[in-house]
Amino acid sequence: MLRVIFACVHNAGRSQMAAAFFNQMADPAKAHAVSAGTRPAAQVHREVLAIMREVGIDLRQATPQKLTDALVQDASLLVTMGCGEQCPYVPGLRREDWVLPDPKGLPLEKVRGIRDAIQRRVADLIAQEDVANSGGRTTSA
Repeated sequence: MLRVIFACVHNAGRSQMAAAFFNQMADPAKAHAVSAGTRPAAQVHREVLAIMREVGIDLRQATPQKLTDALVQDASLLVTMGCGEQCPYVPGLRREDWVLPDPKGLPLEKVRGIRDAIQRRVADLIAQEDVANSGGRTTSA
């Protein structure tokens, strides 16, 4: 089972979108994703809630969480989301860094662009890892 952690500083935007897309597109018998942050916010950014609803994903119940040793214990891959030096490093864990702007406070059209870039990267990761959901359950942005 491939277990992916998407991490950014506040776990209120990029990493929440990435984990939601991953879990929607990946075969749950083969892979699962969680998201976390080094300094979690109190809630998911309102801009992110709005643009994810546009593609049929409701993140209102999503709660930012802290990236802990226990959370990464069984992980296969850590994908950091452009948080620079504040991005976590976990020894021995395969890591990718996706340089993406923080959507907080941006106009919706810019947040849509970030969402769409994340969705494309997640789709590429799923194809690369060969964990696609055979039921074809995907959304297009």
